[in-house]
Amino acid sequence: MKKTFLAFIAATALLAGCRDTNKSDDASAPAILAPAVINYSLVKVYPHDTSSYTQGLIWQNNTMYEGTGWRGVSKLRTVDINTGKPIKQISLPDTVFGEGIAILNNKIYQLTYQEHKVYVYDLSSFKKLQEFEWPYEGWGLTTNGKQLIISTGDSNLYFVNPENFHIERTVGVSDNNGYVPNLNELEYVNGSIYANVYETDYIIKINPETGHVDGKVDMSSLLQKAGATYDPRQVDAGYVLNGIAYDAAKNSFYITGKRWPILCEVKFN
Repeated sequence: MKKTFLAFIAATALLAGCRDTNKSDDASAPAILAPAVINYSLVKVYPHDTSSYTQGLIWQNNTMYEGTGWRGVSKLRTVDINTGKPIKQISLPDTVFGEGIAILNNKIYQLTYQEHKVYVYDLSSFKKLQEFEWPYEGWGLTTNGKQLIISTGDSNLYFVNPENFHIERTVGVSDNNGYVPNLNELEYVNGSIYANVYETDYIIKINPETGHVDGKVDMSSLLQKAGATYDPRQVDAGYVLNGIAYDAAKNSFYITGKRWPILCEVKFN
């Protein structure tokens, strides 16, 4: 009986020691920080073509490039920023739903939504050069100067070789609440990735190495601040915030939405 009692005491002490160790481990685990609040100031408002279901937006060499979606009206175009009207454009096949765009090595890449195709064009002429297969849905597209970076509507970002479209790395995007789904239009800026979160008024700033959301911009009042005559989301709930382009010379971002009447130049701070 004495031996049994002593064994019980020893086992109890051992379990207590294990529980104390676990508590110590939990206490030492670093907290995941919430994204920093990024504010913005409105610089200028430009007109935007309300027929453009904006999927991708790029500002390069004083030229605005826009990829638009919806079957039967999907396009790749350059746009006069002061009028919102196209300067040059090509139409995608009627059966294709255009998505995000990116420019790399004098080529422009355009995703498709559910067709599993990526179109590659000559940047200056828009002549189609080649086609790649893509196994997932296509949503947003940007580049870090070496790889293409793709979102597919979930919480992953895919880093892709532009020469053969093989996936070289996958990063899951998360904040203090867990993984962040519905990543859409993307823009790579100074070592960070900015992304529209589909069907929200948020743009998030992502660390491309860790996938952590470092910052978050609430743009729910953008249309009101810009003096828009109407909210396109009252016409159709799908006409949401979407479209991020960066002007390095001004350190400004151009922001718009699907079939929005305006394009806004803003500065993040």
